[in-house]
Amino acid sequence: MSDLDVQVPTAFDPFAEANAEDSGAGAGSKNYVHVRVQQRNGRKSLTTVQGLKKDYSYNKILKDLKKEFCCNGTVVQDPELGQVIQLQGDQRKNVATFLVQAGLAKKESIKIHGF
Repeated sequence: MSDLDVQVPTAFDPFAEANAEDSGAGAGSKNYVHVRVQQRNGRKSLTTVQGLKKDYSYNKILKDLKKEFCCNGTVVQDPELGQVIQLQGDQRKNVATFLVQAGLAKKESIKIHGF
């Protein structure tokens, strides 16, 4: 029986460290503004902005974004992520430059995700 006793290694998650960085846990972690694109159907896509400071007025930011980029959008309340700004179309680069120029976020604190 002792020949068949096999030591199974404990479960190791190689992404646990990366997930801890993004979630904001830890002493030296940064708060990032995440700009993502989600594919809808066909050529349609959706841009989401998450991680802005809570003391900002999301509706005023949305109003300026919509006016600047000539697109529609909304503010969605998510139970885990808080308030998330959604815009029609692939506006990742536009949103990143807008946030830097408006002084809402620094260039180093913006992470752009997507294909």
